[in-house]
Amino acid sequence: MVFAGLPLVLVAVLSFTSWNGLGTPKFNGLDNWSRLLSDSSVWQSLRISAILTVLCWVVQTPLALLLGVWAAGRQRNRAVLSSIFFLPLLMSTAAIAITWLTLLDPNFGLAAKWGHYIGFPDGNIIGSPRGALGCVVVVVAWQFVPFHTLLYQAATRQIPQSLYDAATVDGAGRVLQFRHITLPQLRNTIVTSSVLMLVGSLTYFETVLILTGGGPGSATNILPQHMYVTAFRDYQMGYASVIALALVALGTALSLLIVRFSGFAKMRSTLEGI
Repeated sequence: MVFAGLPLVLVAVLSFTSWNGLGTPKFNGLDNWSRLLSDSSVWQSLRISAILTVLCWVVQTPLALLLGVWAAGRQRNRAVLSSIFFLPLLMSTAAIAITWLTLLDPNFGLAAKWGHYIGFPDGNIIGSPRGALGCVVVVVAWQFVPFHTLLYQAATRQIPQSLYDAATVDGAGRVLQFRHITLPQLRNTIVTSSVLMLVGSLTYFETVLILTGGGPGSATNILPQHMYVTAFRDYQMGYASVIALALVALGTALSLLIVRFSGFAKMRSTLEGI
């Protein structure tokens, strides 16, 4: 509580001050908050963050779900392959971003050789506004899909085999079993994974900082990146604190909305009655 609550309180206090990181903060009332509401760059960053959040969920959820269900099989080859694509979980975000930055280099990276196949003849995928955001989505998915795959793998292994046996006797194939047994049984896991994924996507920072630096232009200037630039390049610590609090409020509200409208708060065991 101390390690989480105390910094949050200090940031809240700083949000009512004007401070460049040196000297004594000067109280300026609600100036920072009123500036936030009229700052077009903040709203632009929020829009990009929202797009990134949606794209990450759309890309990661189906991949993690399908991989998790597949990895739940007891075959030895699935265990071996699962251990391979779980490797990104062992790597730091900085290491992953640097590795992908090298691969995407338009001069000597893989992008230089393969970029023309996906509409970038010069190989400068990361230098294009459209391509840069896509690169961030791909790198983030590569890093975090294994984590969510673990969630789905564990949940799938908890589904009673008797349900599948009964469905097989009734003549249901794999597709129907997946649709009418696996998906309903994974409902609570899907909600949990989505909360972690959507709220976590609001805090992607190291990947964007190393991979694109918020560019080209402001194409990937998400809200955490904008907060960092405001604090440590423009030295406006008070205003950056307001942006930080806005991120906290946004993440909290998003998680509460998901819990509220998904019925997760009234969650019951999917094994009930079996």
